[in-house]
Amino acid sequence: MKKAAFFGMFLCLFGTGTFAQDKEVVEDFKPSSLNQAGQEYPMVNSQGYARFRVIAPEAKSIKASLGLGGRGGTTLTQQADSTWMGTTEGPLDEGFHYYNLTVDGGKFNDPGALNFYGSTRWESGIEIPAHDQDFYALKDVPHGHVQQVLFPSKSTETSRRAFVYTPPGYGNDVNKRYPVLYLQHGWGEDETAWTNQGRANLIMDNLIAEGKIQPFIIVMTYGMTNEIKFGGLRDFDIKPFQTVLVNELIPYVDANFRTIADQPHRAMAGLSMGGMETKMITLNHPEVFSHYALFSGGIYAPEDLKNHPNLRLVFISAGSKENPDRVNTAVEELKEAGYPAVSYVSDKTAHEFLTWRRSLYQLAPLLFQK
Repeated sequence: MKKAAFFGMFLCLFGTGTFAQDKEVVEDFKPSSLNQAGQEYPMVNSQGYARFRVIAPEAKSIKASLGLGGRGGTTLTQQADSTWMGTTEGPLDEGFHYYNLTVDGGKFNDPGALNFYGSTRWESGIEIPAHDQDFYALKDVPHGHVQQVLFPSKSTETSRRAFVYTPPGYGNDVNKRYPVLYLQHGWGEDETAWTNQGRANLIMDNLIAEGKIQPFIIVMTYGMTNEIKFGGLRDFDIKPFQTVLVNELIPYVDANFRTIADQPHRAMAGLSMGGMETKMITLNHPEVFSHYALFSGGIYAPEDLKNHPNLRLVFISAGSKENPDRVNTAVEELKEAGYPAVSYVSDKTAHEFLTWRRSLYQLAPLLFQK
């Protein structure tokens, strides 16, 4: 994948619902599931509209900006009680959205909402209930564990952090070993994104409880350098992170967790910038990974995979509001060339976490099949 092509795709950011209202707003608003404890606002309604309320009696202007980096916006107006309120001009895409408040020109988080790391800062988050949210819902099923680990990195002369998901029952049979998926976040996010915003652990728990997948371990680590600013991905050098992942993190995980430490039982996937990293590293190290997956992160072409004889799966996905034709065409070309390729297009979503939650849900049952 050419970096310039990836950059053009990457700029297709979160659907923010900034359309003119063309229907009456239903007044059945309820607090967002991502609110701080006891906070009533922000709210969402059954149509997908979001409503914000801010207590700032001395403010002169307030806007709620949605999407990575705060694109789009909803202007709040001061009420008779001196609070500020506003409703989005149209419904938002289902799923998770970042947002922040601009108060008199300054950028702030909403004190009513939980915070999530995105666009290299902590952003407020809001969740629009999805019609298919059951697959990532918190249910009464056996749950795996997500633990933080600190691993030594000689190449960066520091200790680095990763989060490791181990499936339910991991601690019960000390003789059982598991395949591993290395799962990367997007630009501006960090190793917390896939469990906080992406619900990766709940997706896995539910799939395992339903008997739809064989359990495996997921490893999530920080994959970007803060020297690369938004818009500068053309200059991204994969070598430092590739060294951390391949030469430092994988040996640490294999030494400290009960993995099946070989190429057939190791996969790599990533969303957006993490997809770019996945493509670069898997092409450079076909001896390390056997399953490759790009979520809104470009494509593979048949000529990319000529020297990958032990490749078991190529999975490429995107939202229907992104570049579905490119994804489907690429996978058809891979199939015609004899590669085990699968495409997935998330319906009515863009460059956003519901696309990637669904992508992981579709990918997981395809991994490590006998």
